[in-house]
Amino acid sequence: MAVPSKGRLMEPVMGLLEYIGVKPQAMDDRSLVVPTSWRLLSLIRIRPEDIPSVVESGSAVMGITGLDYVTESGASVNVVERLGFGRGKIVVAVPYGSGVSSIDDIKDGMRLATKYVNITNSYFSKLGKRIRIVKISGSAEVMPLLNVADGIVDVMSTGTTLRLHGLKPIGVIMESEAALITPRELSDDEKEFVDKFLILMRGALASNGRKLVLMNVPEQDLAAVLKVLPAMEGPTIADVASGRPMKEVISVVPEESIPDLLPLLKKAGAKDILVLSIEKVIP
Repeated sequence: MAVPSKGRLMEPVMGLLEYIGVKPQAMDDRSLVVPTSWRLLSLIRIRPEDIPSVVESGSAVMGITGLDYVTESGASVNVVERLGFGRGKIVVAVPYGSGVSSIDDIKDGMRLATKYVNITNSYFSKLGKRIRIVKISGSAEVMPLLNVADGIVDVMSTGTTLRLHGLKPIGVIMESEAALITPRELSDDEKEFVDKFLILMRGALASNGRKLVLMNVPEQDLAAVLKVLPAMEGPTIADVASGRPMKEVISVVPEESIPDLLPLLKKAGAKDILVLSIEKVIP
């Protein structure tokens, strides 16, 4: 599997793999190929922009990188799963006071500094605008300050970095997030391995932001508790060996609902409530 060796996606990708149970063995900053706790899986640590080409070649059976890099590379790969983190927008940004307030204001010959050469060319070609691209590999934000470019095309998460450099976004070219990609062609063994990884990855992602809630409920209060209790398909209900009619109720609920939910459950009659973390949810 090809994974980012640097950049904004590196930490969340490695965190996801750890959460799934894919644990790197003896990794340091110099390690390029790293064995993992999965006997048949090693990690190839490379630049995120190079991952689509490596996966396309079949040198890696899977890769995790940004959709922006997949689009920019033009690599023929399958986007198997969007992962919901590493979100950002590829935007056109110009200095405050430039007199340019929208994409429509961009004139032919305007210089735009970017590492997203193909995305930028394609976008402005469709608009019928002939801009000049200043190809860079590092930070784009400083280029207008140095008078190297009149604006930039770059990824924006919160906009803070743009504002610090006196830039404002004037248009969104595309939205991006981390994605799992594979080659177009896989052997039967490779497909089986990818499917196994997908089950665990989807289970880990599905568990994010959810809690397991267990409680004892007197039988006469069961209807009132079920009325306020969220669940996936429905709660699990079982008899409790008790001196009075009692039910055990188990449910998976959104984590953000817990502060409001617990007082409602208590008021409805639930007792002995447990809130537990979930490692994976396999639909």
